Amino acid sequence: MFRLSKQNSIRLQILIISILVASCAPKNDYSVVDIYQTSQSGDNLKLISISSTELSAVKSKKLRLQLNPDQKFQEYVGFGASFTESSAWNLATIPEPLRKEVLTQLFSPTEGAGFSLMRTHINSSDYSNGHYTYVESGDESLSSFSIQEDMKGFTGDENDQVRGVELLTPGYDIIPMIQEAYSIPGADFNIIASPWSPPSWMKTGETSEMTNGTLLPQYYGVWAKYLSKYVSAYAYQGIDLWGITPQNEPLHAHDARWDSNGFTPDQGRDFLRDHLGPQLVEDGHLNLDDLNAGLRVLIYDHNKSTMNDYVKATYNDPEAAKYTWGTAFHWYASSGLEENNWYAEALDTLKTTWPGKGMIHTESSIDIDADDPIGQYWRESTDYAGVFVPFDTYAYDIITDMNHGAQGYIEWCMTLSNKGQPNPYDNFNSAPVLINPVTDEVTYTPLYYLLSHFSKFIRPGANRIGVEGDELEGVTYTAAMNTDGSITAVVFNSTVDPLELQLTLKSKTHNIEIAPRALQTINFRK
Repeated sequence: MFRLSKQNSIRLQILIISILVASCAPKNDYSVVDIYQTSQSGDNLKLISISSTELSAVKSKKLRLQLNPDQKFQEYVGFGASFTESSAWNLATIPEPLRKEVLTQLFSPTEGAGFSLMRTHINSSDYSNGHYTYVESGDESLSSFSIQEDMKGFTGDENDQVRGVELLTPGYDIIPMIQEAYSIPGADFNIIASPWSPPSWMKTGETSEMTNGTLLPQYYGVWAKYLSKYVSAYAYQGIDLWGITPQNEPLHAHDARWDSNGFTPDQGRDFLRDHLGPQLVEDGHLNLDDLNAGLRVLIYDHNKSTMNDYVKATYNDPEAAKYTWGTAFHWYASSGLEENNWYAEALDTLKTTWPGKGMIHTESSIDIDADDPIGQYWRESTDYAGVFVPFDTYAYDIITDMNHGAQGYIEWCMTLSNKGQPNPYDNFNSAPVLINPVTDEVTYTPLYYLLSHFSKFIRPGANRIGVEGDELEGVTYTAAMNTDGSITAVVFNSTVDPLELQLTLKSKTHNIEIAPRALQTINFRK
């Protein structure tokens, strides 16, 4: 029988222990798991094999980036779009299996985009079939309050745009839509709710259709109770709202064509400080000891160009500021690639002036080209702000928001018709998903794939991480680490040339080619 000497036996034991220790030691190197690309040439969140990114013979620009997962910034809440009545109506026109497929593509993190942060409207909005509220006219006691308007479904006769279209699920509506979205396997999303207007009888009454005007001071308390009742009513339906804004686009007091309500900075402060905040606390929705534990209040909810001027009144008043989680803002201002240093600076000012307050982008949209809903996202035009390429603008806007403190990004309607309807005001927008309510054809626009580059791979709870490297005109980038330790880098090459990317993480450098006019998401795991 073969026997080891005592000395050799000890050596063997040391070797075995060394191997076991080495195998149990944490791995410090990351590997590229997968790469996804959306491009003008036709890639739609296409899975690119690592070998296919070998550098081509075509002369390309070079970009060197170093990811630093030890440098962490803001925590992300999520990315997504909005539940509107118009979205529900479109989903009501298609067969149930197709509707479930659309919702799966929107909310499943494995089979679809994994939208994780959504928005909806309190009372009607510009993307409703008509004006509605939750109380009878003049009911100051709110005894008639009911959210049945968000549950009752459609008659098919609400307006000329929907009249004559067959509804396969007429009982569908906002609340059934949200509940069905919750039922998608793996769905995990939060919702921010925003009012477009109080009932017209509570306002200065420029029109009888909730358009323009301002909430009368004698109704501040009633309106605060109304909003709190809405939160409670939605919770009763199994929908626990993550956040609320006191007013959508409060600077529209006189110039809107749809439901709106004006709040000056001082009016917004007073309403929150003296009425809405205390009411939400009294009703158990808002936790002043931990603003992340209950409903979050986000102020402003209008264009980022004037946000710093607006929020000062509230944030500089401790009794008002104590109710606020942070700031909501929209994108409706110039966002061309060469024109936006101002808004990066505006975001930085917001973050550095009030560092304890969160920041979420809550609305963006573009007008639809019903004849070319795909090509419009790549086509240059001059009808918005200088040279405006919608895909470029979205990619630049999201990445810039992320790099300057935003914790979430929400597009406007998640689904609309192939004509951007219904919208009684003829203000037709595009959306991530377009539905032909007559033929049941479903179109996933480039915006759907663009949002997926973020929502699918940067999950709630992720942190933005440090990125150091070159600055190239027309190229933007960001990176984040998820709670499971995976790392995602997103790089947008808006130029007409291929981009040679040298991406370093820890001790490894990865050489990756990004196509011209392309957005790429690169995922790493240990």
